[in-house]
Amino acid sequence: MDIVLYLADEYLLDSVWASLVPLHDPYQQLSSNFTTIASSSQSAWPRDYFFRQVLSLSVITLIGINVLYFVFAGLSYKFIFNHDMMRHPRFLQNQIMLEIRASVKAFPMMTLLTLPWFQAEVMGYSRLYDNVDQYGWIYLFLSIPFFLLFTDYAIYWVHRILHHPSLYKTFHKPHHKWIIPTPFASHAFHPVDGYLQSVPYHLFIFLFPLHRYLYLGLFVFVNFWSILIHDSDMITGHPLEFIINGPAHHTLHHLYFTVNYGQYFTWADRVGGSYRQPESSLDPLLEVKKVS
Repeated sequence: MDIVLYLADEYLLDSVWASLVPLHDPYQQLSSNFTTIASSSQSAWPRDYFFRQVLSLSVITLIGINVLYFVFAGLSYKFIFNHDMMRHPRFLQNQIMLEIRASVKAFPMMTLLTLPWFQAEVMGYSRLYDNVDQYGWIYLFLSIPFFLLFTDYAIYWVHRILHHPSLYKTFHKPHHKWIIPTPFASHAFHPVDGYLQSVPYHLFIFLFPLHRYLYLGLFVFVNFWSILIHDSDMITGHPLEFIINGPAHHTLHHLYFTVNYGQYFTWADRVGGSYRQPESSLDPLLEVKKVS
């Protein structure tokens, strides 16, 4: 997020903050016209001012998550999602609008909860690095599966704990309202639920080194993946389904609730005894064909 904040400051926010909180220096006012013009283009809140950073990060994060959500979910809905699933008997009336409304309603609180992580990153407390030579190319490439394995296993347990009866009704049940989800259900969480399942992504960079630009790319990828696995697809029979926790696996999770908690891989569910293999006989599209 520090990269995004830097670019936003460089190309937009410096001028915005200069307009909102201009620098007024009475000594510079008495100087030459050039100095006066220079001072008027600066803000009394410099880039490293805490409250400016917090407010800037809030706006950037809120805009960013909305853009990612509507662009990726919109594309997935148009080109990947099987629209016949909207005729499933358990597909809710006006469900897409309800999913979008729940997501947009959750974004502000999720942003607020996430801000401390982003602020700590901007202040230099994370282990993000810029120079590939610092850890080498081998570590750079290995850090990708390491990041995915670490976050997958952590999210498995966060997700499974959220299914505990003491937490489920309040925090996670709102997401399971969507028995037959569309890509727009991907972020339709209770804000605490959405935040808790994002914590492993933020925690990783405070525990392990990760290249700054790689982290930004992975952060976009995980949002795309969350959208992809909510397209109710039940394509089965491909060899990767034993390894990758894809849309078919997550469709079963929404149908049966207590299976396939993983995010990317199936190994945590296999070890935890919660794995259910996708089968063509479990395809919710069969229910659509029955009522057609």
